[in-house]
Amino acid sequence: MKIIGLDGSYSESMEELLNNRRRIMQGEYLDRVKRIIDRVREDGDEALTEFTHMYDGVRLSPGDLQVAPEEIKRAYEMVSEDFLRALRIARDNILKFHSRQLERSWFEQESGLLLGQMISPLDSVGIYVPGGTACYPSSVLMNAIPAKVAGVKRIVMITPPDKESIPPEVLVAAAEAGVDEIYRVGGAQGIAALAYGTNAIPKVDKVVGPGNIYVALAKRLVFGDVGVDMVAGPSEVLIIADDGANPAFIAADMLAQAEHDAMACCMLVTDSEKIIAEVEAEVRMQLEKLPREGTARQSLEDYGALVLVGDMQEACELANSIAPEHLGLMVREPLALLGKVRNAGAVFLGDYSPEALGDYLAGPNHVLPTGGTARFASPLGVEQFVKKTGLVYYTRDELKKVSGDIAVLAEAEGLCAHRRAVEVRCRKDD
Repeated sequence: MKIIGLDGSYSESMEELLNNRRRIMQGEYLDRVKRIIDRVREDGDEALTEFTHMYDGVRLSPGDLQVAPEEIKRAYEMVSEDFLRALRIARDNILKFHSRQLERSWFEQESGLLLGQMISPLDSVGIYVPGGTACYPSSVLMNAIPAKVAGVKRIVMITPPDKESIPPEVLVAAAEAGVDEIYRVGGAQGIAALAYGTNAIPKVDKVVGPGNIYVALAKRLVFGDVGVDMVAGPSEVLIIADDGANPAFIAADMLAQAEHDAMACCMLVTDSEKIIAEVEAEVRMQLEKLPREGTARQSLEDYGALVLVGDMQEACELANSIAPEHLGLMVREPLALLGKVRNAGAVFLGDYSPEALGDYLAGPNHVLPTGGTARFASPLGVEQFVKKTGLVYYTRDELKKVSGDIAVLAEAEGLCAHRRAVEVRCRKDD
């Protein structure tokens, strides 16, 4: 890990670190992903099965792409009671949290006019769940439940298969969350199938969910032909700590993020040299015990940083400029510091609110803006699965009252037909 700021300056080193992460989304990957999408648009299911064999090592026919109900039934028989109990607790917490986000249509009526806004669910969405050798039932819940709360009629899940098919935990999570269709396909080819459709996979209106760089770039390229939630990059955590923080907790949270991906970014920002030294020692000790030690070590070497600042105000300013996906406030009075936070995907307050709590069970969504986009973006939520339609109704008398003002504005914009569209309705009766 890089130690930054001991010389009294950190801006140049931090800028270099952040620029390296931004460059991840560029270069050779973009052209490769575009070729995959073009091939799926041209050859449909044939391209899907070919890419699934090429990238996932699994041979499928088009008829094998969709998961049958019998497989889901068998999946329930393969998972433990403890898993099912924990999954349902998480499901219920996520459902309760997201139910509070649901907006209602509204109407405002006065004499001769009516204005309003209709809230309508999307007809269909596709959720991407990372897979292959990975198993992420939590991602199923976080993506599908807000769509279900919104009232989406058709929820489609795609996930890459491994040689043992899809993990039973993922299939059970899909059933518990109300997913309607499940397909064994991932990567950029899966995103293309959701966006444009094939014989086996009818297209959807919006694509959501996290994935690797191929998935992220594919979502960027299909946006406009289909909606997307966000173009998420590698995961990240930034922890602000004072000299009273527990270094073992900080190290554990940094490693929890680092084990996700070699491109994950883990940062500590503190005003205490003592904490930096203690966290560095703790990270070294805990790292040796991790099953995913290689991935975590690479993440820390390339994108890990321990940053010394002058005070907590400076720490918050730096965090706001980085706008991290996860922000931990491991300070004596986290609520007092919360008011200084403007840009973060999710905030974890105090010693006993680890990021893993938010990943699995607390209720708020774990699909969060990354790469600094928390400056303007929000976590995945119910609002991503609805659309808003404005309503306008005026009587002739009410239109006549405002026709002169409309004419003035239309003239200012040089749009005479706009003015006439009002005038023709307000002429004196013959």
